[in-house]
This record gives sequence, C-alpha cells and structure tokens, in this order.
Amino acid sequence: MSNDIKAGDIVMLKSGGPLMTVNNIGQYNYADYDSAQCDWFIQDKAPWKKEGAVFPLHSLKKAD
Repeated sequence: MSNDIKAGDIVMLKSGGPLMTVNNIGQYNYADYDSAQCDWFIQDKAPWKKEGAVFPLHSLKKAD
C-alpha cells in the first residue's frame, strides 16, 4: 500500500521509470493528498545528473 511508503524508501512509478529515493512525505502545492518528494539520477553518461520531483503517493510503489 502507498501508505507504507516513508522517507528513505526506494520507489518507482506504477507506470515504470527509474528507481527513486523518497526524501520527504507531505502535502505539496495545496493538494489534499499526501505526496512524496523523490530524487533519482540520470545515468546515461558521466557525470550523473540528479533529478527530483513530487509525486502523489497513490502513483508510487516500493521497488522490488
């Protein structure tokens, strides 16, 4: 369940994509649902590029 996701967990979007690290859980941009602030790295060439975004918890799943 998405409510099991906490800071420090490795997650990915249910639709796929890179593995991401959850940094914080909260309500962002005046939303009435919890979201996760996540970071990940683009690894196609050195140096790796850090990316980050906020995703609704219901769109994430813990990585296997």
